[in-house]
Amino acid sequence: MSTVQDLNPLNITTYEPGFCNIGPAEIARRRLVGWIGLVVGVAILGLLLVVGAPALFRLVLILPAGMSAEGFLQAHFHFCAGFAARGVYNFGDVGSVERIVAAADQARDRRRAMAINLASLGVGIVVAIVAFLLPVR
Repeated sequence: MSTVQDLNPLNITTYEPGFCNIGPAEIARRRLVGWIGLVVGVAILGLLLVVGAPALFRLVLILPAGMSAEGFLQAHFHFCAGFAARGVYNFGDVGSVERIVAAADQARDRRRAMAINLASLGVGIVVAIVAFLLPVR
Protein backbone atom coordinates (compact mmCIF):
# COMPACT_ATOMS: atom_id res chain seq x y z
CA MET A 1 0.00 0.00 0.00
CA SER A 2 1.35 3.44 -0.93
CA THR A 3 1.85 6.14 1.63
CA VAL A 4 1.85 9.89 1.14
CA GLN A 5 5.63 9.76 1.42
CA ASP A 6 5.79 7.28 -1.50
CA LEU A 7 3.58 9.48 -3.66
CA ASN A 8 5.34 12.70 -2.67
CA PRO A 9 9.09 12.14 -3.09
CA LEU A 10 9.95 15.63 -1.87
CA ASN A 11 8.18 14.77 1.41
CA ILE A 12 6.19 17.98 1.20
CA THR A 13 2.83 17.66 2.87
CA THR A 14 1.99 21.30 3.52
CA TYR A 15 1.65 24.47 1.52
CA GLU A 16 4.88 26.38 0.88
CA PRO A 17 4.38 29.72 -0.93
CA GLY A 18 5.97 29.84 -4.36
CA PHE A 19 7.21 26.28 -4.01
CA CYS A 20 4.46 23.72 -3.45
CA ASN A 21 0.69 24.09 -3.49
CA ILE A 22 -0.64 20.60 -4.30
CA GLY A 23 -0.50 17.21 -2.65
CA PRO A 24 -0.41 13.64 -4.01
CA ALA A 25 -3.98 13.48 -5.38
CA GLU A 26 -3.60 16.73 -7.32
CA ILE A 27 -0.11 15.76 -8.49
CA ALA A 28 -1.53 12.54 -9.96
CA ARG A 29 -4.15 14.57 -11.84
CA ARG A 30 -1.48 16.87 -13.31
CA ARG A 31 0.60 13.87 -14.40
CA LEU A 32 -2.48 12.41 -16.12
CA VAL A 33 -2.98 15.69 -18.01
CA GLY A 34 0.64 15.45 -19.12
CA TRP A 35 0.11 11.96 -20.51
CA ILE A 36 -3.15 12.90 -22.22
CA GLY A 37 -1.49 15.88 -23.92
CA LEU A 38 1.39 13.69 -25.06
CA VAL A 39 -0.89 11.00 -26.52
CA VAL A 40 -3.11 13.58 -28.23
CA GLY A 41 -0.06 15.36 -29.68
CA VAL A 42 1.47 12.16 -31.05
CA ALA A 43 -1.90 11.13 -32.52
CA ILE A 44 -2.35 14.51 -34.21
CA LEU A 45 1.17 14.46 -35.62
CA GLY A 46 0.69 10.92 -36.89
CA LEU A 47 -2.61 11.82 -38.54
CA LEU A 48 -1.18 14.94 -40.17
CA LEU A 49 1.77 13.00 -41.53
CA VAL A 50 -0.37 10.12 -42.81
CA VAL A 51 -2.79 12.38 -44.68
CA GLY A 52 0.06 14.50 -46.01
CA ALA A 53 -1.26 17.75 -44.55
CA PRO A 54 0.78 20.87 -45.27
CA ALA A 55 3.61 21.48 -42.81
CA LEU A 56 1.90 24.63 -41.58
CA PHE A 57 -0.90 22.50 -40.07
CA ARG A 58 1.65 20.83 -37.78
CA LEU A 59 2.00 24.08 -35.84
CA VAL A 60 -1.26 23.12 -34.11
CA LEU A 61 0.92 20.81 -32.00
CA ILE A 62 1.76 23.80 -29.83
CA LEU A 63 -1.53 23.14 -27.99
CA PRO A 64 -1.21 19.48 -26.96
CA ALA A 65 2.55 19.79 -26.45
CA GLY A 66 2.07 22.83 -24.23
CA MET A 67 -0.71 21.06 -22.34
CA SER A 68 1.48 18.01 -21.84
CA ALA A 69 4.40 20.11 -20.62
CA GLU A 70 2.11 22.05 -18.27
CA GLY A 71 0.81 18.83 -16.72
CA PHE A 72 4.20 17.21 -16.31
CA LEU A 73 5.85 20.39 -14.99
CA GLN A 74 3.10 20.98 -12.46
CA ALA A 75 3.35 17.36 -11.30
CA HIS A 76 7.13 17.56 -11.07
CA PHE A 77 7.15 20.81 -9.13
CA HIS A 78 4.09 19.95 -7.02
CA PHE A 79 2.64 23.25 -8.05
CA CYS A 80 -0.63 24.11 -9.82
CA ALA A 81 -0.57 27.32 -11.82
CA GLY A 82 -4.36 27.48 -11.86
CA PHE A 83 -4.54 27.24 -8.08
CA ALA A 84 -1.96 30.03 -7.85
CA ALA A 85 -4.14 32.23 -10.04
CA ARG A 86 -7.13 31.53 -7.79
CA GLY A 87 -5.13 32.04 -4.58
CA VAL A 88 -5.74 28.52 -3.25
CA TYR A 89 -3.90 25.28 -2.49
CA ASN A 90 -4.89 21.65 -1.89
CA PHE A 91 -3.20 18.83 -0.02
CA GLY A 92 -6.42 16.91 0.59
CA ASP A 93 -8.94 15.21 -1.64
CA VAL A 94 -9.36 16.40 -5.20
CA GLY A 95 -11.84 19.24 -5.30
CA SER A 96 -11.17 20.64 -1.85
CA VAL A 97 -9.10 23.81 -1.61
CA GLU A 98 -7.94 26.22 1.05
CA ARG A 99 -7.63 29.96 0.51
CA ILE A 100 -4.25 31.71 0.73
CA VAL A 101 -4.64 34.82 2.86
CA ALA A 102 -1.25 36.55 2.74
CA ALA A 103 -0.74 38.79 -0.29
CA ALA A 104 3.00 38.09 -0.28
CA ASP A 105 2.33 34.34 -0.51
CA GLN A 106 -0.08 34.87 -3.38
CA ALA A 107 2.54 36.97 -5.20
CA ARG A 108 5.17 34.22 -4.80
CA ASP A 109 2.69 31.71 -6.15
CA ARG A 110 1.85 33.88 -9.16
CA ARG A 111 5.55 34.22 -10.03
CA ARG A 112 6.01 30.45 -9.87
CA ALA A 113 2.87 29.93 -11.96
CA MET A 114 4.15 32.36 -14.59
CA ALA A 115 7.45 30.47 -14.80
CA ILE A 116 5.64 27.16 -15.31
CA ASN A 117 3.29 28.68 -17.89
CA LEU A 118 6.16 30.23 -19.85
CA ALA A 119 8.18 27.00 -19.76
CA SER A 120 5.15 25.07 -21.02
CA LEU A 121 4.60 27.57 -23.81
CA GLY A 122 8.28 27.28 -24.73
CA VAL A 123 8.03 23.50 -24.95
CA GLY A 124 4.90 23.79 -27.08
CA ILE A 125 6.61 26.22 -29.45
CA VAL A 126 9.71 24.05 -29.81
CA VAL A 127 7.66 20.92 -30.48
CA ALA A 128 5.53 22.74 -33.05
CA ILE A 129 8.60 24.11 -34.85
CA VAL A 130 10.30 20.71 -34.90
CA ALA A 131 7.09 19.15 -36.28
CA PHE A 132 6.87 21.91 -38.89
CA LEU A 133 10.43 21.19 -40.02
CA LEU A 134 9.98 17.42 -40.27
CA PRO A 135 10.55 16.27 -43.82
CA VAL A 136 7.66 14.42 -45.44
CA ARG A 137 8.24 11.86 -48.16
